[in-house]
Amino acid sequence: MGYRNLTEFVLLGLFHNEDVKAMCSVLFLFCYLAILCGNLVVVLTIRCSHLSEHPMYFFLSYLSFMDVCFTSTVAPKLIIDFLVQCNTISYNGCIAQMFSAHFFGATEIFVLVVMAYDRYIAICRPLYYMITMNRPVCYILVTVSVIGAFMHSLLHVLIVIRLPFCGANEIDHYFCDIFPLLKLACTDTRFLTIIIITTTGVMSILTFVALVISYIIILSTLKTCSSKGRHKALSTCGSHITVVFMFFLPLIFTYVPMSDSVGDDKVFALFYTMIAPLFNPLIYTLRNTDMKNAMRKVWCQEKVFERK
Repeated sequence: MGYRNLTEFVLLGLFHNEDVKAMCSVLFLFCYLAILCGNLVVVLTIRCSHLSEHPMYFFLSYLSFMDVCFTSTVAPKLIIDFLVQCNTISYNGCIAQMFSAHFFGATEIFVLVVMAYDRYIAICRPLYYMITMNRPVCYILVTVSVIGAFMHSLLHVLIVIRLPFCGANEIDHYFCDIFPLLKLACTDTRFLTIIIITTTGVMSILTFVALVISYIIILSTLKTCSSKGRHKALSTCGSHITVVFMFFLPLIFTYVPMSDSVGDDKVFALFYTMIAPLFNPLIYTLRNTDMKNAMRKVWCQEKVFERK
C-alpha cells in the first residue's frame, strides 16, 4: 500500500481571472439549475405518464436521472469555489468525487448503449420487440449497466488509493479526476496511465464506434419503412445520435491523448459534465411528439383540477 502525507488537494479550477470567476459563477449556477429542472421534468413526465410502459422512455428516464447525478458531483463544488474562493478538497472528498463522477458517467455510457440496442430491435426486428424488450429484460439491462459502472469506478479508486502523494497538492482541474491525480503522485505512473487509457479511453472509442455502426444499420433499415414510420424513427434516432456525439467526442479527447497538459481536458470535460446534460432534455423533448403530449397531460393536470 502506498504512503501519503497529503490530507487535502487544491483545485486550480477553470480560470484564474477574478472578474471571469464572478461572471462564471452566475452562469454555471444558472446552467446547473437548468440541468436539474430540465432532467427532473423529463424523469417525472415519464414516470407519471403512460410513457413509462415503453422501453425507450424507461431508459430515457434513467439517462436523465444519471445526468442529474453526474452533474451534481461536479457543479456544486465548482460554483462554490467561484463564489467563496474555497478551492480545497479533502483527500477522502477527492476520492469520493472521482468515484461518483466515473460511476455516473460510465452508467450513462452503458445506458446510451442500451438505448441504441432498444432502437435497433424496435426498427430492425419490430415483430420481436415486445418479446425481446419486456420489462424484466429492461431491469436486467439497467442493473448490468450499474454493475459495470461500479466495477469501472472501483478500478480507478483502487489505482489512486495505492499512490504515494508527498509533494505538490495542486490539481490543475475543476474536479478530481484520474489523470490530474496521477500527475501528482511521487512515483512513475506511466504504466498506470496506459491502464487508464486502455480501460476508459479505448472503452469510449469502441463504444462510440459500436453506437455509430448500430445507427448506420438502423438508418439503412428505414428505407423499407413507410414515410410516417421513417419520420418518427428518424426523430428518435436523430436525438440519440446527437446526444452520443455531444457526450462521447469530448470524452474520447479527454482520456485518449498522452499529453502532459490537462488544460484542454478541462474544456472538454465541460462538454460531458455540464453542456451535454443541459441540452439533453431539450434534444429529447423538442423533436419528440410523444414527450410533448405527455408533458402537457402531466403538467397541465393541476390547472384542469383547479378549473373543476
